[in-house]
Parts: sequence; C-alpha cells; structure tokens
Amino acid sequence: MEEVSVFIRDAREDDLPRLAEIETVCFTHPWTEGAFRWSTEEGKRLLTACAGDTVLGYVALWPILDEGEIANVAVAPEARRKHVGDALLTAAEALARELGLVRLQLEARAGNAPALALYKKHGFAVVGQRKDYYETPREDAVLMTLELN
Repeated sequence: MEEVSVFIRDAREDDLPRLAEIETVCFTHPWTEGAFRWSTEEGKRLLTACAGDTVLGYVALWPILDEGEIANVAVAPEARRKHVGDALLTAAEALARELGLVRLQLEARAGNAPALALYKKHGFAVVGQRKDYYETPREDAVLMTLELN
C-alpha cells in the first residue's frame, strides 16, 4: 500500500462539485452540493484532503455543545488504502481538541469493515447499535465514540 502525501484544509465553495462526485461513488444516498454547503455553515466544519489541486476525500465535523459528530467521511476510490482516511481523522481529532470538545461520535454501517477498522485504529470504541438504520441495503449502524480527554 503506497501512502499519498496530502494536506488538509477547510473545504471551499469550488470543492463542492468534487465532494459531491466522491460522495456519489461512495454512498447509496449521497449528499448533494447543497448538503455540503450547509456543512460549512453555522460552526460546522468540512475538511478536505488534497494532493496538489486534487481533492481526495473529506470529513464533516459538527460540533454540538462540548461533543462533536463525525457526520461523514469519504475517500475517493483511487485514494483508498493510502492513508488519506487516517489523515482526515487525525485532522478532525486535532480540530475537535482545538475546539475544546470532549468526545467525538460517529456511526458506520455494520458491514463496512474497512471503516470500522480505521475508526478502531483511531481509538473509537463501539458503544451501541441501531437496528436496520441504513437502507439500500438494509443494515445496522454501529455507534462509536472517542473520548478526547
């Protein structure tokens, strides 16, 4: 597995079409450009992983009081298994600490073994499950939390 050198920055308006493109190939119910735009407003944060001028992935972090929700993480298929997801989660964790958050929460498909392994590698622990949460295909959600103290 070859590592890709990326830098992380806040998403810009001109990134939104690329984010929507990544989203479409990663998820059965993709976010729209409008949803990404909403994720840059009112204290929410949308970070992108870039190699040169190319956006390879993103993470959406939504602070809620003293906690944060990792609302979505996606990496373009051609950049997977090259530590892009690692870089995004590391940046989200650093940002959460900078914002004074005490924990991060997320949910993932029970069958998404690569994502679950990545989250566990970053210290997220399974704290629950939502039966039949996802559709197309129907699947449980695994709830995970990372304590930042």
